[in-house]
Amino acid sequence: MNTVSKPIIPSPAPRSSRPEILAEEIIERLTYRIGKDAKVAKPHDWLTATILVVRDRIIDKWMASTREVYATGAKRVYYLSLEFLIGRLMRDAISNLGLMEEVRDALASLGVDVNVIAGLEPDAALGNGGLGRLAACFMESMATVEVPAYGYGIRYVHGLFRQQLADGWQVELPENWLAHGNPWEFERRESAYEIGFGGAVEFITTHDDQPRYVWKPAERVIAAAFDTPAVGWRGKRVNTLRLWSAQPIDPILLDAFNAGDHIGALRESNKAESLTRVLYPADATPAGQELRLRQEFFFSSASLQDILRRHLQQYDDFTSLPDKVAIQLNDTHPAVSVAELVRLLCDVHGMDFDQAWDITRRTFSYTNHTLLPEALESWAVPLFERLLPRHMQIIYAINAKILIDARKGKNFSDGEIRSISLIDESGDRRVRMGNLAFVGSHSINGVSALHTDLMKVTVFADLHKLYPDRINNKTNGITPRRWLQQCNPGLTGLIREAIGDEFLDDAEKLRALDVHSSDPAFQQKFAAIKRANKVALSNLVASRMGVKLDPSAMFDIQIKRIHEYKRQLLNIIEAVALYDQIRSHPELDWVPRVKLFAGKAAPSYYNAKLIIKLINDVSRTINNDPSVRGLLKIVFVPNYNVSLAEVMVPAADLSEQISTAGMEASGTGNMKFGLNGALTIGTLDGANVEMRDNVGEDNIVIFGLKADEVSKVRSDGHNPRAIIEGSRELAQALAAIGSGVFSPDDRNRYTSLIDGIYSHDWFMVAADFDAYAQAQREVDQIWTNQSAWYTKTINNTARMGWFSSDRTIRQYADEIWRAG
Repeated sequence: MNTVSKPIIPSPAPRSSRPEILAEEIIERLTYRIGKDAKVAKPHDWLTATILVVRDRIIDKWMASTREVYATGAKRVYYLSLEFLIGRLMRDAISNLGLMEEVRDALASLGVDVNVIAGLEPDAALGNGGLGRLAACFMESMATVEVPAYGYGIRYVHGLFRQQLADGWQVELPENWLAHGNPWEFERRESAYEIGFGGAVEFITTHDDQPRYVWKPAERVIAAAFDTPAVGWRGKRVNTLRLWSAQPIDPILLDAFNAGDHIGALRESNKAESLTRVLYPADATPAGQELRLRQEFFFSSASLQDILRRHLQQYDDFTSLPDKVAIQLNDTHPAVSVAELVRLLCDVHGMDFDQAWDITRRTFSYTNHTLLPEALESWAVPLFERLLPRHMQIIYAINAKILIDARKGKNFSDGEIRSISLIDESGDRRVRMGNLAFVGSHSINGVSALHTDLMKVTVFADLHKLYPDRINNKTNGITPRRWLQQCNPGLTGLIREAIGDEFLDDAEKLRALDVHSSDPAFQQKFAAIKRANKVALSNLVASRMGVKLDPSAMFDIQIKRIHEYKRQLLNIIEAVALYDQIRSHPELDWVPRVKLFAGKAAPSYYNAKLIIKLINDVSRTINNDPSVRGLLKIVFVPNYNVSLAEVMVPAADLSEQISTAGMEASGTGNMKFGLNGALTIGTLDGANVEMRDNVGEDNIVIFGLKADEVSKVRSDGHNPRAIIEGSRELAQALAAIGSGVFSPDDRNRYTSLIDGIYSHDWFMVAADFDAYAQAQREVDQIWTNQSAWYTKTINNTARMGWFSSDRTIRQYADEIWRAG
């Protein structure tokens, strides 16, 4: 009998890293993939050609990484996040592959500057702030520490808005990062799934007399997969970031189009595509809320269908799912996944409810990122039930199971039952997504030691009582590759010169730098690098905003999402008080200071947008006042993103981490600044607590109320007016702002903002002002002794290695996922 043997498919030969070969390949891609002659190629053509050459080298490692998982049966981690703030990828990929010098030389031989074309790469608009940047750091670290992983999110066409300033006001414009395509991504046509909304649920009996529920959605869209490789350090492993794009089942209703209804013919197409158009659509309206919930279910369902399909390709059934799959929910945005996995296991794959619920709980884990009640998502029951009727049934079934156990098994009181219920009945009934994520996960982690402790006694106190072994801490981290090696090559080179290369593979080896912190020669080199970074930022500010900065001044920087709890308002009020002091006491030796702000306010968050306007109004007055003599300048840099952070972080002398204690879960900007040699001024909030423990109390400036003190002040009855009246500098600053000194065109512009501080001061701006102002003068004193300053800032760089995301991911892998 004749047999046909399978053809042997040869593996491609390893690609050369020699500059001359790289140059040849860049020309080849330029010619045959882009269709340009080198003589007429534009910088963006060279960028795309270079990315394609680098991408080829990644693909070899990517496929090898995938084959290894199938061969070994290793457990996979799936990280579900509504945001992935990945930033520009070319420099990151080249650096992690160890090809930076080779690519630089190859391009130079072609007359191209790698830095010029790298600056043209779009900054992917896939996130807002710390949550999304953390997810990006985790993707890089999972590949670095060789944890097989997929990241799942949404391929936003516009993502978060592009921020411009118009007369000091934030203006939101679409961010067209995908306008010219994305050479990093690969469309996966075979990975497309139907996602349903609305409709009804039918009860049927199967051929073996088993009851079964069938959801028949009224609307359906297709989730199409686009994959981007995530390269680990030294290219040891390449994981996958899979982003979902929404597509209509029928792109055009041809009958309607031919009948002349050209707009109606595209209705379904437009409705589907709106799902993945914008990150965080404004949810102040019912339509915005519905779109937000649709987005969350869309990417959660697509991701779970993909996970289950991949599992069945390798294993016989789903009983092994918790042993081979770990799914991490990054905040509450993907919490609907808990109900969706139960639905898929029961309704699609025929499993009984109890077994499906057991598998679900053992598969999921949940990271909480906030103690703010309004940030723990909830959805109106009528909206949820109309959009996801089968999931509402499942949530009620889960809730019954939990509440019966709590009442009968744990003797919970009525109040405790109300607290743990998945349905909030204190007003209009709402589905609590934080509670759903908690009960549906075997592990719930906070992101700093303080945050985790507070979770147990605040938002999840009663759930912690019900499940006392589930909450654990995993303090956040940052990838030192992007946030030191790539964004601060000057400092990286100096460190290598001083202590060798071990820190490149293990950030905690930075501790060896401690012995150099008081060395005058090392301090001089360190200071020269800091100044060069400040010159680079000054040039950026001058080119974008026409504002000239003095690099010899202290660069005092606060960059983060604009929110009242992050207290940009405290910072700018203190700047007004300092302005008054400089004018009133010109005879004193004031430290020259540049205060830089950057960050975006949610479009519907009026007070946050008003704070941006206030910063710009104050800056206009101070920057143009000759009596200040250039001793104080204030700049708000628009359109904060990863690329801007990569310039601002290395240039910072002082890092502002001044959130109201007990309200910041962790923070990661604090870690980036510290790693790059900035002194931190901050409250004992989030990871600042652990930063103080790591860098030492002498190398950080702490002020203000602690978390328990904030809680006590609020419960005892806070009297901000008495505090203001007892603080001359605060009273004068608030009076100036409130009376329109900085807003002569509208004297009442800031009346409500200032009245809020007088009447309730929820964010403790008045309560912490005097301590903050005193801490700033302490910072001035340290600055006047430059040797002491650099001893502290060098110690910060040396002692920040523990905050590497590699350490964080190893803890997740060992203690939660049991993977890697």
